[in-house]
Amino acid sequence: MASLYFSTALQAAAVGSRVVLLGEDAKHAVTVARTRVGERLSIGNGRGLVVHGTVSSVESGQLTLEVESVRDEPLPTPELWLVQALAKGDRDELAVQAATELGASGVIPYSASRSVSRWDAVKAQKGRVRWEAIVREASKQSIRAWVPAVEPVASAAAIGALESVLVLDPTATVALTEVDLPAAGRIHLVVGPEGGIDEKEFAVLGGTRVRLGAEVLRTSTAGPAALAVLNARLGRW
Repeated sequence: MASLYFSTALQAAAVGSRVVLLGEDAKHAVTVARTRVGERLSIGNGRGLVVHGTVSSVESGQLTLEVESVRDEPLPTPELWLVQALAKGDRDELAVQAATELGASGVIPYSASRSVSRWDAVKAQKGRVRWEAIVREASKQSIRAWVPAVEPVASAAAIGALESVLVLDPTATVALTEVDLPAAGRIHLVVGPEGGIDEKEFAVLGGTRVRLGAEVLRTSTAGPAALAVLNARLGRW
């Protein structure tokens, strides 16, 4: 499978045209991946447009692609958004990476009352940049046309104001396979930290509490597992 690189300058393209890749992705392709003339790769803009073709020239810090096919993919609806609680270690980052590979349209860092990890103003900025890097690299790996958005860290109250909120809760009476899903808009899937979500916070989050199976999953796996279920229910898999 051809490698995927991103270029925000890519706005439109047609079969037979040429696309020039510049910047950090071009540097990686040329100096790290050692891409050569005649190799095939893909270039996307992270907003639905991906072109595939053969490299026609390679220079220091840039390469040129002869476009052989174009894919302009609309954002799927309803959009699936992962609201991931901050967690210790890299468990929240693992969830974000897997969610990207599973088609999430966006992720929201969630500062839960039981989150061990805490983001102050400085950490919040650095954490968001880190998550943006994770979704970008995961999008490349999975050859995704859309790079998920990463929103600022949110409180339970802010999440409660969102549309179509589904909160994972192993004690819920409604299964994720049974809950009604909207035909459009966004579905926000909320995953708590390792210590879970307390009752007071459930009340603030609102939405619908849903469960997966009988097992209690880690915060790093619960969100991706739920996204897999939703993909199947929406006919995307």
